[in-house]
Amino acid sequence: MKKLIRGIIDFRKHRIGEYREKFSKLALGQAPDTLFIACSDSRVVPNLFASTDPGDLFVIRNVANLIPPCDTHGQSKGDLSEWAAIEFAVLQLRVSDIVVCGHSECGGINAILNGRDKAPGDHLRCWLEHGEHAASVMARIDFSGSTLAEHNKISQANVLLQLDHLRSYPVIQDRIKAGNLAIHGWWFDIGSGDVHAYNEKTRRFALIGA
Repeated sequence: MKKLIRGIIDFRKHRIGEYREKFSKLALGQAPDTLFIACSDSRVVPNLFASTDPGDLFVIRNVANLIPPCDTHGQSKGDLSEWAAIEFAVLQLRVSDIVVCGHSECGGINAILNGRDKAPGDHLRCWLEHGEHAASVMARIDFSGSTLAEHNKISQANVLLQLDHLRSYPVIQDRIKAGNLAIHGWWFDIGSGDVHAYNEKTRRFALIGA
């Protein structure tokens, strides 16, 4: 807590001036163009590696960047908080893009690989169910020549699985069909700081900006 308090004081003393006008405008409302779904991992900081300002991203963060799929009635099979945030972003804020961003060395993915029944806590074990079948979509990624460790390959496959889960919702399907929404799969390499985007044509996660 002391570190957090020092950071708040430092921000107020030395950096608030840079953002004062921005915050004044944001106080009147937000208009982000992107919903960013990321892992809760403390090493993953979307606004830092994407160099975005306050107000640019509407963010959902949870263990292993998971989105529960919907059932045959179009209702979420999991925690409603994720789907409520997606509905708010899509229906209220009218975002034009959704990014699902996984990352290297993901503790949630490792917990799945080690057997989610061994994970600490009933809620965590239940939650990880939504990423348990990530390995089933690995064939959609061309890993030829890749030096990634197996758990990182699964982490990339999990991004594609969560995109599938997003597409299972009628409201997402409708917006994509209307051309008002695009969804993207990204993967952040903690060790290098590089961000990769999935390319459906090449079936690879390619370095953004390369």
